[in-house]
Amino acid sequence: MLNQLIIKTMPLIPKAIIHAVAKRYIAGDNLSDAVAVTKNFSTLGGMTTIDVLGEFVTSKERALHEMEQSKLVLEAIKTNNLPTYLSVKPTSLGLGIDAQFGYENIKEILTIAKAQGTFLRLDMENSPYTDMTLELFKKFRSEGFENVGIVIQSYMRRSYKDIESLKDFKPAIRLCKGIYRESSEIAYQGKDEVRDNYKKLLRLILDNGLYVGVATHDDILIHDAMNEITNRGLKKEDYEFQMLLGVREEKRNEIMRAGHRMRIYVPFGKDWYGYSSRRLKENPDMASHIFKAIFFKG
Repeated sequence: MLNQLIIKTMPLIPKAIIHAVAKRYIAGDNLSDAVAVTKNFSTLGGMTTIDVLGEFVTSKERALHEMEQSKLVLEAIKTNNLPTYLSVKPTSLGLGIDAQFGYENIKEILTIAKAQGTFLRLDMENSPYTDMTLELFKKFRSEGFENVGIVIQSYMRRSYKDIESLKDFKPAIRLCKGIYRESSEIAYQGKDEVRDNYKKLLRLILDNGLYVGVATHDDILIHDAMNEITNRGLKKEDYEFQMLLGVREEKRNEIMRAGHRMRIYVPFGKDWYGYSSRRLKENPDMASHIFKAIFFKG
């Protein structure tokens, strides 16, 4: 109950306190921090995806800045030969400002990535951008970009049909639960509903021979995915597990010790508040750390 109260009053909590707690989810302010995390995790046999923090950009100038930051990530991946790829939020690159503007910016990044053999993941944001993001993906694939992937959220009621509409493109799909606030009309609200749909979507993905990133920290879903992997006789190259930086590291390591491929999501940048707030709301147990930071500073 205390945790939920803290989550509800989060807007009133000084950002410095939230940052002190939430920084475990973020590599740091700079690209060099994300590179260091990726290098360190690679020594354990793991992979990453790097994300420049920032979304719902409202000016073209800022979108162009974010595009340049993404280019720097690609340069760092190439220079350091990192086992990673770039994840981008379409709205950070201008999709919410003007669809054509966003498309051109992302295509410019995607072209660079293709030339150097790097994959790019289009992150899925909240429902106003679902159709636009899916259409972007289809357009890029029709233009010959094989190095682009998509994200499907299991709490969205539409996701089964979305996968069916994508399957002919043979996409690499990151399957996650979803974290944005959506109405019950378009999104499942109960934990069991979301889990059940996740299982259903995972089977649809595997039935169609698509590569999947099983992106979850939920034991029930992790074990279900492992059972499907075993029962179908999948090879390591057919799938991977994915987790967020700083979340359930013991479970992450356990999955890796069992012989599965693991990729962690490594965000960096100064625009950390929105991302961190959602992470904390997703994991209310972290609220206890905020409580200690407020009342037990010494």
